[in-house]
Amino acid sequence: MIPSFHSPKVFAITLNWNGKADTVECIASLKKSDYPNIEIIIVDNGSTDGSVSAIRTEFPDIIIVENQRNLGYAKGFNRGIEHAYERAADYFLILNNDTSIDPAAITELVKIAERDENIGFVTGKVFWYTHRDVFQTIGRFDEPSLLIGDHVGSGEVDRGQYDDIQDFNFVDDVFLLVRKKVFEVVGGYDPVFFLYYEETDWCARTRRAGFRIVYTPQAKIWHKGQIGKSEKLLSPKRTFYLSRYEVPFMRRNASRPQWRAYLIRLILGSDRIFLRHMKHGRYKWAWAYLKGLCLGFFWLRHDIRITAPISRPANTVEG
Repeated sequence: MIPSFHSPKVFAITLNWNGKADTVECIASLKKSDYPNIEIIIVDNGSTDGSVSAIRTEFPDIIIVENQRNLGYAKGFNRGIEHAYERAADYFLILNNDTSIDPAAITELVKIAERDENIGFVTGKVFWYTHRDVFQTIGRFDEPSLLIGDHVGSGEVDRGQYDDIQDFNFVDDVFLLVRKKVFEVVGGYDPVFFLYYEETDWCARTRRAGFRIVYTPQAKIWHKGQIGKSEKLLSPKRTFYLSRYEVPFMRRNASRPQWRAYLIRLILGSDRIFLRHMKHGRYKWAWAYLKGLCLGFFWLRHDIRITAPISRPANTVEG
């Protein structure tokens, strides 16, 4: 454990939308952390399941930021980040509400971050909640035409094969320690991304600003949600959002050659994706995919911030 008088201030932030039971369990795991200088912020996105009252009753000492409506993932988390920034946070720990974090994880994340002021993000091992030694992800492979590839380690049993500290270009944000300086220089999540691609866009902007993204095997978390689901198992809603926000992510972060390669790949491959859904009778999926792409490209006509960082902290949060 890092001695408390040398321990930077960490605010753990999670987002709740009608996830009362999961969020309560997540908070309980954070309360078991061995890190000595942590506060917890719950951002509630207009829940109607009694989440806020339940959390206040069980954990009266934590901070709850209440939104009157569902602001989405990016805007919702930005509210919490801004709240923590105003309270002199040194680091923000972003984590999903359907997780249970290891007691030593925050200490291990901070240890790595404190080694180098150019480290902007730190993450660790993400396991399945129901299969405690099976990875969901430790990072993302690079993929030339899409920038991001599949999840590293997905579905593998932990046998020590990922026990080295390493840098990634992209990681998931199931849990992610963020240096305050990243927020000051880069901003938070881009609210353009209502759902999906918000963390990959943040990774891209953070790397362009000169920060490192580091993985440590000593930090662990268990996640209930789905990562890396096959096309067959995606819901129509998720299929829509993934295709909808892939377009702005690529337009904002790809180089010109990468953008051209993406368009060529899309032209040559999109019909196959559509026809594959149709062939298997997944008509809602096919429509959701095409609708998402169309709306993504329609958005390009109105975008005024291609590859530019979003606003600094004072203007980052909306709502």
